[in-house]
Amino acid sequence: MKKIIWCLSLVLLAGCASVAVSQKALEQKTEFALGLPPGSYTITSRQNEGVQTRYTVKTNTGQQYNCYVDGSISVIGPVVSDAICAKPGQPAFNPLLEH
Repeated sequence: MKKIIWCLSLVLLAGCASVAVSQKALEQKTEFALGLPPGSYTITSRQNEGVQTRYTVKTNTGQQYNCYVDGSISVIGPVVSDAICAKPGQPAFNPLLEH
């Protein structure tokens, strides 16, 4: 019975970005995606929508970005995707698709 409850708990948490995506993970993914040093930006307007977390980044120089990450809980713990960011009004930039 305990095994069944544990498995059901994992299934329920697997779709919750609010549980999987910590503030620290969000900051690390944002810093990497935008090439920003810690403390040079502010994260606001965080919205957890199923497995996706959407948020706004404003840099200390006044630039603004709309970003998102996907997050879930697996058997090894929280898994958070790389951040995808774009300036308002521009399409999201995916460096893997650039040639």
